[in-house]
Amino acid sequence: MKKLLIVLSLVTLIFVGCGNEAEEKEDVSTLKIGATPIPHSELLNEVKEKLADDGITLEIVEFTDYVKPNLALSDGELDANFFQHTPYLEDFNEKNDTDLVALAKIHVEPLGLYSDKYKDVEKIEKGSTIAIPNDPTNGGRALLLLENEGLIQLDKEAGLLATEKDIVENPKELEFKALEAAQIPRSLDDVDLAVINGNYALEADLVPTEDAILLEGKESPYANIIAIRPEDKDNKNLEVLVKALQSDEIKNFIEENYNGGVVTAY
Repeated sequence: MKKLLIVLSLVTLIFVGCGNEAEEKEDVSTLKIGATPIPHSELLNEVKEKLADDGITLEIVEFTDYVKPNLALSDGELDANFFQHTPYLEDFNEKNDTDLVALAKIHVEPLGLYSDKYKDVEKIEKGSTIAIPNDPTNGGRALLLLENEGLIQLDKEAGLLATEKDIVENPKELEFKALEAAQIPRSLDDVDLAVINGNYALEADLVPTEDAILLEGKESPYANIIAIRPEDKDNKNLEVLVKALQSDEIKNFIEENYNGGVVTAY
């Protein structure tokens, strides 16, 4: 009889143990977030442990372009993505018949003008060639940066999606070469100047606050966001993610690691 009781007790312990393990697995949620490598994926990796403490497993899927992360999110392959600003998202939605929305602002990657030839904007010669991003929002953003410095003047009706065709004054007769944003750092030797997105400048080992001859200020409206599908706006796990990314710990990490190439937007 005692042997039977011992056997039954062991069986009970095994089932209880399995039950607890199953409950633990059920308590763990997974967030699948698409991101470009620098700084987005790095920032997500910084909050991974914090989310794990809250029972959330953070799975980061890296992309190296600006199109696939939104398509994957719209198709339900991701829970959110982290790589873009709102003007880009709005333009993408309009052109691709998607309805993605911004959940929260995290940081700004100041757009900068770089050159291996010039160290001063005032020294730029007539007829110089400038590479700018070929996507509408970042291309327009690049032209606005140049306009703010007085290098060109744009049509007042052009707005955020200005193109080279909207240039009404070009005293230095600058020539523009539109390239995919990710390719511009590698093309710096082939042009006189280049307007480079902050994340791609960092990937190319450029230090924005030192290497850029012209740099957006902290007041830039182009804050990078967490983008989601509309139905997920009240997702509690995403709220935990945003809280972690908008923490003092991440602010300190940004200040210590990105040499002014990334600034917080919260």
